[in-house]
Amino acid sequence: MPGQLLARGVCRHLVGHGFVTVEELVPRPGLRVDVMALGPKGEIWIVECKSSRADFMTDQKWHGYLEWCDRFFWAVDSDFPTELLPAESGLILADPYDAEILRMGPESKLAGARRKVMTQKFARHAARRLQAFRDPGVRALLPDETPPG
Repeated sequence: MPGQLLARGVCRHLVGHGFVTVEELVPRPGLRVDVMALGPKGEIWIVECKSSRADFMTDQKWHGYLEWCDRFFWAVDSDFPTELLPAESGLILADPYDAEILRMGPESKLAGARRKVMTQKFARHAARRLQAFRDPGVRALLPDETPPG
């Protein structure tokens, strides 16, 4: 729950930068990003929300997120020991209501084919969430899009 509250603040903040966001998107089996943001020029950012030192120390999958975005960020609250976070990634200070980008993540442009795949995943994920929100009974009818493996 604390990570979800950070994600909410991050999503609210990114709207001010022209981004739209989804939470808990699966770029490939075994990976689930906390926040994926799609920018006004088609850029894709991933934000991983960490609510505690233990949460960060047990996360071994974050390197796998880098190949699925143009920029990667950590989002933490004001009590988090930020010296633990890799300096070569972006840093966002967040709370449940807003956030601030303290350090921009370095840009690593996605290849065109990968960008197309991720944009389609983003769109389908967002549409499925909206459809399930508008008609909660349809959730059982929607096929699981997580590929086996």
